[in-house]
Amino acid sequence: MKVNFWTSSALTGALGRRAIVDRMRQFRRDESGVLAKPMIMIVVLMFMIGGLGMDMVRLERDRTKLQYTLDRAVLAAADLDQPLDPEAVVLDYMSKSGLGDYTTVVVPEVSPTAKRVKASVDTNFTASWMNNVFYDDYIRNPDTYQLEPITLPLLASSTAVESIGNVEISLVLDVSGSMRSNDRLVNLKRAAKEFVQTMDDNTEDGKMSISIVPYSTQVSMPEAFLDELNVSSEHDYSHCINFSGSDFNNAGISTTQAYERTMHFTVWNSGDYRSRTRLVRQPTCAAHSDNPERTALLLSDNVTQLQNYIDAFVPSENTSIDLGMKWGSALLDPSVQPVIASLADDANPNQSIASRFANRPVPYTDTETLKVIVMMTDGQNTSQYYLRNSYREGDSPVWYNAQERVYSTYDPNRGSKPYYWDNLQRWADHPYGNGTYEETYCTGTLYYGNCYYGSWQTRTVDEPGTAVQLSYPDLFADTSLRYLRDRLFGDWMSNANYYWFSGLFSSVGSTTKDARTLDICEAAKAKGVVVFTIGFEAPSRGQEVLQACASSASHYYDVDGLEISDAFASIASAIRQLRLTE
Repeated sequence: MKVNFWTSSALTGALGRRAIVDRMRQFRRDESGVLAKPMIMIVVLMFMIGGLGMDMVRLERDRTKLQYTLDRAVLAAADLDQPLDPEAVVLDYMSKSGLGDYTTVVVPEVSPTAKRVKASVDTNFTASWMNNVFYDDYIRNPDTYQLEPITLPLLASSTAVESIGNVEISLVLDVSGSMRSNDRLVNLKRAAKEFVQTMDDNTEDGKMSISIVPYSTQVSMPEAFLDELNVSSEHDYSHCINFSGSDFNNAGISTTQAYERTMHFTVWNSGDYRSRTRLVRQPTCAAHSDNPERTALLLSDNVTQLQNYIDAFVPSENTSIDLGMKWGSALLDPSVQPVIASLADDANPNQSIASRFANRPVPYTDTETLKVIVMMTDGQNTSQYYLRNSYREGDSPVWYNAQERVYSTYDPNRGSKPYYWDNLQRWADHPYGNGTYEETYCTGTLYYGNCYYGSWQTRTVDEPGTAVQLSYPDLFADTSLRYLRDRLFGDWMSNANYYWFSGLFSSVGSTTKDARTLDICEAAKAKGVVVFTIGFEAPSRGQEVLQACASSASHYYDVDGLEISDAFASIASAIRQLRLTE
């Protein structure tokens, strides 16, 4: 009997077809194994790109190290103080950095005032990962490849130049009375002269100008310089300016602004120099005739002239850092260029400015010129003195008989005899030398005020010489205020100290002068002037002003004794512009 295990019906046929359709749909949705090969290819590419990236990173790492070492090497080789051969310096740097195997080409260019060193490396970098990949391919296909390592170019080049281009320098040096202590002035002279020599040795002719501004209570300028400005003309004994507070907000000097001339007088000395035909000692503003070393020296590169000038410094009087900085700044400011041009003359190089400096100070926009102030002090700002306006001009109540060297002073309250003669200590109706007087004398022997063996008689005496009324400027220029107070008016005036000393002048104190110093320092720095300051055994208040004045903390030097030479040497080195050019 035949048995049929598969029977067909309407139900079983429908279920079978549905199962077939479901399986087909399941197959269509099943993606297992479809992306295996693409994923393998992507992973391989990732390894290849990652490996290539690692080779490039290693290349950049080596190039960076090579460039850094080369930069340091050429900087050291280009140093003007470097005594070794430039090529030897570069190669030594490369060797000690583990890069001695690279072929390095060094091209030095050396002159007395500049050194330029160029070094370059042109070599190959051997890739690591890429060589491994292609070496495996070579093993599989030896007939297709030649076995040579894969390399990438490794290049580095660097050039350094140390040179002094055009440079304008103001040396602002303290020559106040305190500089005589502890050999400060001696040490300053040595350091400043070495600085001048160093700058000259390392600068091409005609590219450097140095102005020296010695300061104490005031700063004395050449007469010809002030003649080019609008300065009052009460006298011509000395040549200083009384600046107002607002003048310190400007780095320059105006050729049209009206400036007040400093009167020639002294508050320190107590002598009378009229009889010696010379001006008072220790005046507020030094006279060129008596103190030529106190008159600022303008725009010179004559080493002998500059050093001899420094050697002649003599310490005296108070300290006005603000005035030193004001003039140091002004001599770098283009506002005085017309004045310098008018004074430039090669006919007398020891006294005039060389004609090659007629275009200086150059504009601040001249990027080829460095402007530098080196300001030094051993102290702090102290009082600055001014004669009051009522004593700046006009006739004084003092007459002088030059032939007899006799003063006569005048008191309008003395009635018919208002003139006091200092030689005879008596009152008269005229100055001594402009008439006659009655003299009582002993015809016999005069002994302790008594007349023996004779009698007292009266006679008329002709006064020798001629008394001339002195103007206030002439009076103060040769006769100290203390002498006027103590010897001339003190004999008969009870309040002579006020009327002929303390009441004659006013002063600006240290607090105001500190503020003025900072104002002029900021004005100069705002114009791009580089300011170095040196505190030479200076007190704390002076150091604070110097630190604030300097261009940065590294531009300030606090030194003692012989260290001042190190400070000037460091500044000279800093002025030499060492830089990478490529």
